[in-house]
Amino acid sequence: MELSKEQKKKMLFDMMFIRRFEEEAGKMYGLRKIGGFCHLYNGQEAVAVGTVAAMDLSKDYILTGYRDHGFALACGMDPKSVMAELFGKITGASRGKGGSMHLFDEKRHFLGGNGIVGAQIPIATGVAFAQKYNETGGATAVFFGDGAIHQGAFHESLNMAKIWNLPVIYACENNQFGMGTSFRRVSSVEEFSIMGASYGIQGRKVDGMDVLEVYSAFAEALESARKGLPVLLDIRTYRYKGHSMSDPQKYRSKEEVESYRKHDPILIYQDRLIADKIIKESDVEALENQIETLVAEAVAFAESSPEPALPTLFEDVYSDSYPLETLRQGGASWL
Repeated sequence: MELSKEQKKKMLFDMMFIRRFEEEAGKMYGLRKIGGFCHLYNGQEAVAVGTVAAMDLSKDYILTGYRDHGFALACGMDPKSVMAELFGKITGASRGKGGSMHLFDEKRHFLGGNGIVGAQIPIATGVAFAQKYNETGGATAVFFGDGAIHQGAFHESLNMAKIWNLPVIYACENNQFGMGTSFRRVSSVEEFSIMGASYGIQGRKVDGMDVLEVYSAFAEALESARKGLPVLLDIRTYRYKGHSMSDPQKYRSKEEVESYRKHDPILIYQDRLIADKIIKESDVEALENQIETLVAEAVAFAESSPEPALPTLFEDVYSDSYPLETLRQGGASWL
């Protein structure tokens, strides 16, 4: 699919917005306004933005792991509700109960982050099964890190997806480190794209620092997945921040980080749009000002929002379809 000039400009805006939002989230965490775990997406913006640009979220679905802010924003979630969730406020996307790792928006077909390493992979496989069963014509894309690719659920899911010809894309956001361990130290196979061959699934290595390459790769993968041919993508990217906010990052050198910063996905794409005369340098400054305002509004909204009332602790535990009184009586008619 050929991207229009407006689509290309929106992709730059989205990448810049995610980066600025994450910078502010890091600042708010340092000020102790955000508690719990917080995994920032700085450096990986091209993956989320390129993916969402290729997908049709009226019928496609996205699931990811605990580093989920980027995908939440790329899918169109309200940045105010995202920031409020990080603050643990009742106006948050998950009513302040999920925090950083559990953003979720069913209407936008973003089925959330997941705090358990690799747990989203079999869930996404089930979503793809439902899509095939209901003949929706859509596909499911599930994202996980290089640390999760060795989970048994990954291999079981790929095997099942091929047996049932499910419309699913397994995308490894290979940011080089599983927490503080280089993937090369713990992987007998460094080219993750070939792992799909064990299950008859096609694989491809993708430059995750190039948003247009990510877009192109996903457009092709979606075409295949919708035909019932699962795909495995090894998306090579890099996170500029630590694994989480408490990570001192002693496992990698400053020189290594700086070498990747010279290939910043936002700057690369920005320069490409300027060279192609799609935007001017002055447009970049205008975008920065617009984004600064939006992020400030999100923080102000989160700060002014109320804390969840104590009784909400007992809400959203069971679905309304399963009356609590029935459960108390030990009834199993709802199973």
